[in-house]
Amino acid sequence: MTLVDVNIKVPMEMAVYLKPSNQVVELERNALLLYPYILKQTISHGRAAEILGIRKNELIDIYDKLGFSYLDLIMDDLDAELEVYHKIKAKGEMI
Repeated sequence: MTLVDVNIKVPMEMAVYLKPSNQVVELERNALLLYPYILKQTISHGRAAEILGIRKNELIDIYDKLGFSYLDLIMDDLDAELEVYHKIKAKGEMI
């Protein structure tokens, strides 16, 4: 994964919180930056995980730990996720 520095404008008092103290905090911050795009269905959980360089289930665990339930999906999204799961399971691949 290639990393790039991005400049954003935030209130001065917020800057101290945006400097991650370790890789876990940095990953959580980046996952949170992607969450609105998942919520608006601009990208999927899978694509967000791909961007972050982690597995989808790891991303779901991060969101769950932060209080964002994966099962907040609308029924159509849940049906699509289940269809993908069944296809993968039928092929005998690991999830």
